[in-house]
Amino acid sequence: LPAMDGLNGSVVSEFVLLGLSGSWETKVFLTLTLSLLYLGIILGNLFIVFLVIVDSHLHTPMYFLLANLSFNDIGVSSTAVPRMISDLLKEHRVISFQSCMIQTCFIHALGGTEMVLLITMAFDRYAAICKPLHYLTIMSPKTCVLLIVMSWVMGVIHAMSQFTFVINLPFCGPNEIDSFCCDFPRIIQLACSDAAKFEFVIAANSGFITIGTFFLLLLSYVFILVTVWKRSSGDLSKALGTLSAHITVVVLFYTPCIFIYMWPFPTSSVDKYMFIVDFAITPALNPVIYTLRNKDIKLAIQRLSKRGHHDRFC
Repeated sequence: LPAMDGLNGSVVSEFVLLGLSGSWETKVFLTLTLSLLYLGIILGNLFIVFLVIVDSHLHTPMYFLLANLSFNDIGVSSTAVPRMISDLLKEHRVISFQSCMIQTCFIHALGGTEMVLLITMAFDRYAAICKPLHYLTIMSPKTCVLLIVMSWVMGVIHAMSQFTFVINLPFCGPNEIDSFCCDFPRIIQLACSDAAKFEFVIAANSGFITIGTFFLLLLSYVFILVTVWKRSSGDLSKALGTLSAHITVVVLFYTPCIFIYMWPFPTSSVDKYMFIVDFAITPALNPVIYTLRNKDIKLAIQRLSKRGHHDRFC
């Protein structure tokens, strides 16, 4: 069966995901590890969303954005991790052309959304630290919703701009993807055309949003730190305390992205482990980072446990 009903002469109907070539013990270990990480991602991030909804003290712009980040993290990991888990112990890891394209679109839509979400969170911290008197005016509920909608729109535009480009390429021969999941750079290498030219276009697109948002984030954090340093006569501890969780999450998310999409000499083995970091480890660590370093969330957990304890005995 030709891919996408014979679209543009494509004759590849499915792709083979090579995944990880290792011993049976390694695959079992990875399966168990990824399963536990995925469980942690779902429970940890849903807990943050639940906490922000039920605790009125967390009904602030910062936690509204954090809840959206947690919700998006569940989506990011769900695009790839369940398939990675189910494929690890399979001998033949096959994905249909349509499923491959859908998976790739979701990866880039949710990944792009996450990048813009991280910028909105940095903007929120800038407003809170540098413009405290105008903070609630700047970050009004309407603005917060607008920022979330903008994040999703930017993510979808990023994904669809690449999808419309890749879907028109002819696929007529090789169909083995040396990865855990489908992704535009890997798919392009299999097209029956001048791959180098198309790889550059995709790398430029993904690279632009990755590097562009990363530098915007770095600039915003530098600006916040400089502002606080000037105001507090050289004491940066308060600002660093507030920003440390955000900076940690940004570094964890962007490092694999830069390796996968911007590194001039991509190697499959490194990319595979970077995929695991981006889709399984970072979304699992985000709730831990925000919970451990956040007094408001710790207090909200205490209030929730007291309420549960009170309800049990009443």
